[in-house]
Amino acid sequence: MSAPLPRSSLRILIIEDHALFAESLDLALSVEGYDVRRISVPENDSSPGPLLAQATRLRPRIVLLDLDLGPHIDGARMIAPLARTGAQVVVVTASRDRSRWGECYFHGARRVLTKSQPLQEILSTVRRLNQGLSVLDRETREELLAEFHRDRQEHHEMRDRLHRLTPREREVLGQLTEGHTVRDIAKASVVSEATVRTQVKSILSKLEVSSQLAAVGIAHAVGWHQQDT
Repeated sequence: MSAPLPRSSLRILIIEDHALFAESLDLALSVEGYDVRRISVPENDSSPGPLLAQATRLRPRIVLLDLDLGPHIDGARMIAPLARTGAQVVVVTASRDRSRWGECYFHGARRVLTKSQPLQEILSTVRRLNQGLSVLDRETREELLAEFHRDRQEHHEMRDRLHRLTPREREVLGQLTEGHTVRDIAKASVVSEATVRTQVKSILSKLEVSSQLAAVGIAHAVGWHQQDT
């Protein structure tokens, strides 16, 4: 175990788009004597590349990372690249999705904390990381990883079912996901409602569900779009 760094030498980077929460973290860590840095999250960028470039230049020892960075950036995509630089990544998120937490551990996060937890829990995690101590028990980590792998397998299976659809069936499903009724679809396509119902029945069969609502739910669950193949 390496000796802990003096707090003034321990650089902590905050990547968080909620300004008030980021300021609270910054203040609490600065009062404790850490070298705290923050980087701004671009509002219209869908790629984590610029954030990663800034983070790498700062060479942090610990990164406090949010998962939902603006409307477009998934912080989970940043965990592995940050970890490869030698940074210890602590995810601080509003998400309660345990599968998503498992994904964070899969990519190399040291700990996942929720924003509703006391600030002292974040400070304690930072201290323990600096001391080279464990911040998560193995059993909890394995449970969360198992949830992530189960969800990923289900996601792949749903994607495989969607790939079975013909171009016309994808078009019909796309219209259903937009809230159109069978009557709407028939009218727009200049075909009979019976024809569209037959197409919907085929969609349900291929997706292995019993209702239009469930079919639309699968499409939304995997982020499917009509143009997907």
